[in-house]
Amino acid sequence: MSGKEGDGDGGGARTSSPLGFTDMSVNVVLEIFILGGSGGFRKRKHDNFPHGQRREEKENVNPSSALMTSFKSFQLELDTRHDKYERLVKLSRDITIESKRTIFLLHRFTSAPNGEEILNESEVKLDAVRRKIKQVAQELIGEDMYQFHRAISPGLQEYVEAVSFQYFIRTRSLISVEEINKQLIFTAEDREETTNMTSNSHDKQLHTWSLKVTPVDYLLGVADLTGELMRLCISSVGNGDIDTPFELSQFLRQIYDGFTFIGNTGPYEVSKKLYTLKQSLAKVENACYTLKVRGSEIPKHMLADVFSTKTELIDQEEGLS
Repeated sequence: MSGKEGDGDGGGARTSSPLGFTDMSVNVVLEIFILGGSGGFRKRKHDNFPHGQRREEKENVNPSSALMTSFKSFQLELDTRHDKYERLVKLSRDITIESKRTIFLLHRFTSAPNGEEILNESEVKLDAVRRKIKQVAQELIGEDMYQFHRAISPGLQEYVEAVSFQYFIRTRSLISVEEINKQLIFTAEDREETTNMTSNSHDKQLHTWSLKVTPVDYLLGVADLTGELMRLCISSVGNGDIDTPFELSQFLRQIYDGFTFIGNTGPYEVSKKLYTLKQSLAKVENACYTLKVRGSEIPKHMLADVFSTKTELIDQEEGLS
């Protein structure tokens, strides 16, 4: 028997709880809790007032007081702002959906017998997207755009991706953010759908307004464009076009060099897109390597299958690394 057990036996039987507390310590805690000693739990301030008295105080509040009037105006302002935010989120979703449909249409350019019809149809779809952006601009009249930027940013990025994809197919170059913003300037003819202003001077101020794409949204849209160019490379090879992959390889390498200059100094989203951009560039370069080394050995109708198989292997290796 140890010394502690001998002391316990000498002082009388002392039982302990499963948590290690003795009967004496449990009794002391219960007495403090019941009697409300200095070491017990303190009552909340509201417990000293009966519920009936608190109900009477609420009924005695004057709804027309200056304090209540101020809070009602705050409530109205916040509700209005939240409703506008939700409307912008819905418009951004519509812009994203229509822009994706435009991109899907442009991918048919390589296989269509008449590519000019595809470009004209894509222009019609982009005009519909700009009408949605016009509604966004109308919602932001008199507002700070950056307060609602998170609501409209996904739609603007997808629009930049669609516009730059169409511009590349036409000119084999990258559209600038200035050219994109020029397309988002709305004039007096677009003003007819908005509410009529009583003051002519005030109407002249709102005669022309615009929605500017921020540099971050532009960079993120261009980063997403690289994925579409990679798909364009594979589809063009499948259609027997051997020159397009090498053009895309040079173009993507220039974009990648530009993004590496930004590095980690830019926004977090931009550096996050850099990894996806590098993946797209690697797949296009792998396609160019296969064409250069084994292009004469593989029939043209089988090149697309070879590229798709190698692309899957690259994805698996990157997933394991």
